[in-house]
Amino acid sequence: MGKSIVFVGGGQMAEAFIKGLLQSQEATPDTIYVVEPDPLRRSHLETLFHVTTAEPGAPLPAAAQTVILAVKPQVMGGVLADLKDQLTDRLVITVAAGLPLSFYASYVGDQVPVIRVMPNIATLVLAGASVLCRNQQVTDEQLAEAEKLFDSVGTTTVVEERLMDAVTGLSGSGPAFLLTFIEGLMDGGIKVGLDQRTARQLAIQTVFGTALLAQVSGEHPAELRARVTSPGGTAISGLQTMEEAGFRGTVMVAVEAAVKRSKELGGS
Repeated sequence: MGKSIVFVGGGQMAEAFIKGLLQSQEATPDTIYVVEPDPLRRSHLETLFHVTTAEPGAPLPAAAQTVILAVKPQVMGGVLADLKDQLTDRLVITVAAGLPLSFYASYVGDQVPVIRVMPNIATLVLAGASVLCRNQQVTDEQLAEAEKLFDSVGTTTVVEERLMDAVTGLSGSGPAFLLTFIEGLMDGGIKVGLDQRTARQLAIQTVFGTALLAQVSGEHPAELRARVTSPGGTAISGLQTMEEAGFRGTVMVAVEAAVKRSKELGGS
């Protein structure tokens, strides 16, 4: 990005972003500044990435044009109240779940450009799915800069804010659903005789490889599924059992339930 960036909050999510920025050469250690209350986390980030850290309350660097809020939703109000006077003329990016753009405007006013982001846990391994929405003060150039930042830790999609709850239900909560499926595959393998280590390795690689195939091929999942579903074969027998158990419908209902809860948490 070539510009100084401030991370407010130095937890795992901030660490993932810093790692991605440095690996992609979108930033250098001297352009990253982290505000973090925990001295152990500050020491960890300084040692690992050679970035500058500070305790809350210290003035933000004047050269930093982007401030990334990587704190939990329940403390966001206090953080914004403390930083309000320092956020003028800076781009604010928030990764806190559930808080609408109007929440930030209520603290810093409606003239500060704010981008709201819903990342997911795969960001920690630089394979996340991040979805962005912006307020009216964010310029196209600022949005493009934010997309480059989140591209460094996975893929980036831009939507209207009204779709953020749907995003939370699918890509935000989706990893929990997929991990449960992986666990089910493992247990199935163990039930039919595989040892735990082998079952785990095969389950994870099967899901990973299949997802990569779906991404690289560009084909619809139904088309790819047909390739491994031979007439009278093993896959179709297993698929019949899944359909009878309502597997597909259960996944759809799970996404809907997650979206409903996201709306409740966001007060919408």
